[in-house]
Amino acid sequence: MAIIIADSGSTKTDWKIISKTKEIATFNTIGFNPVLMNTELIIKELAPVFTDNSLNPSIDEIYYYGAGCWNLDSCSVVLKALEVFFPAAEIRVTNDLLGAARAVCGHQAGIACILGTGANSCLYDGQKIVDNVPALGFIMGDEGSGAYLGKRLLQSYFYRALPKEIEERLLTKHDISKKIMLENVYYKKGGNTYLASFAKFIIAEKKHPFIRQLITNAFDIFIKNQLLKYEKATDYPIHFIGSIAYYLEEILSIVLEQNGLKLGKILRQPIDGLVDFHQSKASDK
Repeated sequence: MAIIIADSGSTKTDWKIISKTKEIATFNTIGFNPVLMNTELIIKELAPVFTDNSLNPSIDEIYYYGAGCWNLDSCSVVLKALEVFFPAAEIRVTNDLLGAARAVCGHQAGIACILGTGANSCLYDGQKIVDNVPALGFIMGDEGSGAYLGKRLLQSYFYRALPKEIEERLLTKHDISKKIMLENVYYKKGGNTYLASFAKFIIAEKKHPFIRQLITNAFDIFIKNQLLKYEKATDYPIHFIGSIAYYLEEILSIVLEQNGLKLGKILRQPIDGLVDFHQSKASDK
């Protein structure tokens, strides 16, 4: 029996083909968000990978965890594309938050969070998500995420609040103008990805007092708006998926402790944790 596991964000998808005991193949494609893409476009992007692939007939199950897969309609956009290449496989399409929970919590209860381009969280009972403070996207929410940090950095730049040395270093890395910013945030697709592109600069400058405070404030508002809203949040380990949590772990752990919470696992990406989860399930069959 062979299984495909896919974890898809807005920018890239990690794919692994596994058996009960070993990894057979691993590869990456672009990200597939059904809110922004239709079935035909997903098929076009997957065709070079799965058309005439000798592994296709051996695939029995597919577990796809994706950004934007929040209801039957959005899940069906991805499902129909996968069915083109795997008509005999049992395919399950669900949201990336359940994938994050399974990757970091396994079969144990906990609070699982995503802090990458966007932000989300849930209370997980070891089998399913039992509570979720809604994620509102990069315009209304996403506190603590790469997009949110980028937004705060750009606001500080345009409001002339950045320390001179940070402003100078920022302008050596990025071409910034009001026109460019407005076009990328308001008129082009992928405004969240554009804002999150500034996270690399923020991570590199994380020791500067101004940037450290910007990060601290972002994490604090994420914790207060999301994590502390879960009943008995202080009783659970708080686990994280995503590059923002991974590269800013030291600041994140301090802010969690200040809010009475305890840090659990941090994974840069969930795919390896999902492999462990599904291999353990397969071995039980």
